[in-house]
Amino acid sequence: MRVSKEQAATNRERILTEAARMFRERGLAATGVDALAAAAGMTHGSLYSQFGSKERLAAEALSHAFEGSAARSDQVTDVAGYAASYLSSRHRDQPGSGCVLATLGPEVARQDGALRTSFTAGLRRMIARIERLLPERRDREDEALAVAAGLVGAMVLARAVDDPALSERILAAGRAAAGKLAKG
Repeated sequence: MRVSKEQAATNRERILTEAARMFRERGLAATGVDALAAAAGMTHGSLYSQFGSKERLAAEALSHAFEGSAARSDQVTDVAGYAASYLSSRHRDQPGSGCVLATLGPEVARQDGALRTSFTAGLRRMIARIERLLPERRDREDEALAVAAGLVGAMVLARAVDDPALSERILAAGRAAAGKLAKG
């Protein structure tokens, strides 16, 4: 049975949204195609017919997640606000709707091809957004890179520790460090 273009677009959006969420929650290796299909309300075959492979689906899902993150961060007007939003308890506690960089970075480092390309493009977009929030200076791009690295690193550590008080301190220290970097 043929599906209309509108329905196909809706199905694709649902698949990408669910895949992005599941990959961020479970990781790339731990998320199977059967689980992805079930979460999207599709068949295993329909995923393969649209994406060809799990790797291609993952690369597109990462790009989709980065677009959502970019849309949310476009509302922020300064680095302190960006850091406060990024290094929040809510972001830490909801990896499925959070930043791909902090949830999948170590796993993507072991991949190649389209996944790394998508990841690199997302990182570059984050750096460019932060750079636009910084005052005009000669080293602004490097400062934006340092802020991005600090934010992602702090989020990874805050999620990894088993001590809630330490996790909160990591988030607070990351916010403070980003603010200092932004002021120069």
